[in-house]
Amino acid sequence: MTLSIAAWDADTGQFGAAISSSSISVSSRCLHWRTGVGIALSQNITDPRLGQRMLSLLADGVEVEDAVKATVQSTPYAQYRQLALIGAGGNSGLFSGDRVLGCFSSAQGRHCVAAGNLLDNEGVPAAMIKQFENSGGNFGKRVLDALNAGVEAGGEAGPIHSAGLLIGAEYTWPVAELRIDWDDDPIAKMYAGWAVYEPQIDDYVTRALKPDGAPSYGVAGDL
Repeated sequence: MTLSIAAWDADTGQFGAAISSSSISVSSRCLHWRTGVGIALSQNITDPRLGQRMLSLLADGVEVEDAVKATVQSTPYAQYRQLALIGAGGNSGLFSGDRVLGCFSSAQGRHCVAAGNLLDNEGVPAAMIKQFENSGGNFGKRVLDALNAGVEAGGEAGPIHSAGLLIGAEYTWPVAELRIDWDDDPIAKMYAGWAVYEPQIDDYVTRALKPDGAPSYGVAGDL
């Protein structure tokens, strides 16, 4: 019921993840990020606590693969879960239990990791990895394009209804967190939202850090 990708950008140090699902509001449960630490995916009959647990272990100095293993060992329901983690530097780890739903698979690449369940075919995560590795330019767009490549490679076996994109930088808040919680074409809506928001990302950071030097807001009543 879910396909996702997480990545680290060597040029900016940013973390990013994108996800889609037939279930409503998928990113609220499945995407987890911590400043300077990493980004985690916790999916398939989701326990959001596992994403946070992996990040806490990373923050304590545990290596990426060991953080995934320790998280798996900490839960009695590990075989129902699908987990992925990527840390600063691009190291990644994966786990899929033997009770993950339907056709499931995962893949690792350079500075990226992808996973999915109830997929149309096992090649979907590899398609996301290939797209990310062979793309350049804006990091957020690369992550979103990788998710779309997975959808175009077959995606989920049924229709998808929700999608999310999360980009974390050096600040304590995500610089981008877009969600389509229920729609018949969430990927198209996500692209539309990204096209509007991406040119304004730096402006919103400036408004947070130096409001006296921020650009105008571009809304009715703005002076």
